[in-house]
Amino acid sequence: MTSRCCLAVIPLIALAVALWPTRSPRAADTAAEWKMVWSDEFAGTEIDKAKWDYDTGNGFFDYGTNTWIGGWGNSELQYYTKEADNAFVKDGMLHIKAIKESYLGCGYTSARLKTRKKDGGELFNKLYGKFEFRAKLPTGKGVWPAIWMLPQKETYGTWPSSGEIDIMEARGQEPTKVLSTLHFGSKWPANTHIPKDYVLPKGGTIADFHTYTMEWEPGEMRFFVDDLPSATHSFWWSSGKTDGTKGANPTQESDLNPWPAPFDHPFYIVLNVAVGGKFLGNPDKNTVFPAEMVVDYVRVYDKVGGPGRAKPRGEGKLPFGKP
Repeated sequence: MTSRCCLAVIPLIALAVALWPTRSPRAADTAAEWKMVWSDEFAGTEIDKAKWDYDTGNGFFDYGTNTWIGGWGNSELQYYTKEADNAFVKDGMLHIKAIKESYLGCGYTSARLKTRKKDGGELFNKLYGKFEFRAKLPTGKGVWPAIWMLPQKETYGTWPSSGEIDIMEARGQEPTKVLSTLHFGSKWPANTHIPKDYVLPKGGTIADFHTYTMEWEPGEMRFFVDDLPSATHSFWWSSGKTDGTKGANPTQESDLNPWPAPFDHPFYIVLNVAVGGKFLGNPDKNTVFPAEMVVDYVRVYDKVGGPGRAKPRGEGKLPFGKP
């Protein structure tokens, strides 16, 4: 005979089992497909200089046009520093903090870390694989956190002929949504991009921890948030065609770099929090600073057995028509 005490305990046990954290079916199914080859768990007391360097300042010099590009080409307001106030490791996590303060002509400071040395030297870069980040992001109008990748070498020419991969970026004023974007084409102004929005389910917000993942194989990139698919990209193009110092649209297939260019050469990782600019607008009086991105870990994997052969280019419109 079952006692009333035991009957009362059974629902509690069932509830505990239901709430116990488990790996998602997809995570369990794909665990055997990937082997970790690089990671940073931020277990130390400071940023690992063997893995990360910094971009600094409020812009860059474009040697192709012999001009200074302020605001990183986006009219951004922050000055990136190497200061510990802007980037540090604490409690096993990386913190990147945008601060409202006057500094060298800018109204904000922040940090932009990368796995490439400032002089172009190598720290870590990768062609193909799985890239996984667990992070929580700042919110507020004009706050722009991003996890992205740039080419180690400009194999096909200056941006974005050699590509840009935005694994995750968010507008702080839209805390329920993240984006993944590919930038490609000819150099400016004949560049193009394909963004994909993803709304977090069940009222989720970027202010909570989420896992952002990209699986990159020849001819295809798959994006996930918390193991749920958020986007798939299989169409892009790259061209070195120019009109003087500016990029020009290709007019025929022979103007294109061979598929799957530009996403067929090694890229490095970038983590940053920007402030303001054309992508999302500037902060207002209600934006709270400091605005902080916290990264629990970065993990990179190889596919067991190798990445395989390139898939054909997917559906999309080239400047001179469909492929």
